[in-house]
Amino acid sequence: MKKKIGLFLSLAICPLMYISAGGLLTNTNQHARFIRMVALDASTSIDAAYYNPAGLVMLTDGFHFGFTNQSAFQTRTITTTFPLFAPTYGTPTKEFEGEASAPIIPSLQAAYKTGKWVLSGNLAVSGGGGKATFNHGLPSFESGMAMVPAIIQQVGAALQPMGISLGSDKYSVDQYMTGSSFIYGAQLGGSYAINEHLSVYGGFRLNIVNNNYEGHLRDLKVNLTSNNIGYVIPGLADYDGSMASPATVLELAKRNATEETKQKIELLQAASKDGVYLDCDQSGWGISPILSANYHWEKLNVGVKYEFKTPLNVENKTKIDGTGMFANGVNTPHDIPALLTVGASYQLLPQLSLNVGYHHFFDSDAKMANDKQKYINGGTNEYLTGVEYRIDRMFLVSAGGQITRQGLKDEYQTDLSFSLNSYSIGLGGAVNVTKDILINVGYFWTTYSDWTKEMTNYGGSGLAGKDVFSRTNKVFAAGVDFSF
Repeated sequence: MKKKIGLFLSLAICPLMYISAGGLLTNTNQHARFIRMVALDASTSIDAAYYNPAGLVMLTDGFHFGFTNQSAFQTRTITTTFPLFAPTYGTPTKEFEGEASAPIIPSLQAAYKTGKWVLSGNLAVSGGGGKATFNHGLPSFESGMAMVPAIIQQVGAALQPMGISLGSDKYSVDQYMTGSSFIYGAQLGGSYAINEHLSVYGGFRLNIVNNNYEGHLRDLKVNLTSNNIGYVIPGLADYDGSMASPATVLELAKRNATEETKQKIELLQAASKDGVYLDCDQSGWGISPILSANYHWEKLNVGVKYEFKTPLNVENKTKIDGTGMFANGVNTPHDIPALLTVGASYQLLPQLSLNVGYHHFFDSDAKMANDKQKYINGGTNEYLTGVEYRIDRMFLVSAGGQITRQGLKDEYQTDLSFSLNSYSIGLGGAVNVTKDILINVGYFWTTYSDWTKEMTNYGGSGLAGKDVFSRTNKVFAAGVDFSF
């Protein structure tokens, strides 16, 4: 079994894509009203089944439902500068782009209120929610392939005393990576009004994780130059200068190499022969206890919620693993961090409400694959604000914003798992079709700050290089709330 070879396939066991707002493993956009207003942590509408469940005591007696569908579209771009790219591409800088889309992301909130009691539930994609595809691979794939001409040059230097000239410059490789990640959440709990001002909630969320990773490295070829190609590479006596498999030359390179170097060369040989393939599913589950409190006084409403950390492992169900990194049956830490939210809503005018919120994700306390939590300074902080204005009895409009700041170190960021500071804006409106039916629509987009990671030993090559991580994100949402 090959050891883990992070140089070529550093596949972090982390989802490739999250659909919108929230921490490293949490989606907080679970209702269309969030998309159009953002700050819902003191909500007393049906969306409070997720955002502020203790506030549901403010509903009228009876059944209440909220259904939303979101469509999310995201790009993830890594711009890599690595000197060994230059001979093949004419520049040391290459862009790797991944596209992620999730056109159908449903969620459902439900509540039944009678007197001082409310029973509520929430079904949603509580983490992940999409599929990201890198059709031309990733820097961690290609930096290893780019080293092949240099390895061949070293072999050529060893053959010079034999009167044999061997060199190489350009390479080509077929590389592909796709991954999907879903954490399905089913929340259930009860709220109770202690008095006309104060209410509390207790409940839990069942989280079910379903991840998949597929990829390949194949058809690795190089441009060879030699004065005796048939001697150096038997079977290529008629070599015509086109790209050729470097497998035999790489076999020569293993002579007198260290054990670690031999393992890397063997992976390169596999990529040049039959290819290296990966097809792995991961699954797991965990339960998050949830507590909430709500305080109401005249025009002011304040909500507080705490979700406990969810200890969780995912298990590999591996069909193909040419990397030796995803052994079937192996469990990997995948904890969902604890979350504290605090929000306030104030009815400034009968038709105008102002809303603010704060989220803190305790990311450093949640175990992650390869102990990546060690590279987080505390956790993620989010600051939210929103305004909602009722035009008349039928129409209302809203807008809001969110600032996300993540205490991450360089070591946390990889080409398959990176997170960026950002700010987001949401806007939209709603229509009261009848007294008990409300239709919500919204649009939400995020602007991310690029992250530059410079390395003196890029991919174990001994050469300096850097990655610049970038993202874009936009979400459309529509939903209906109704009561009876």
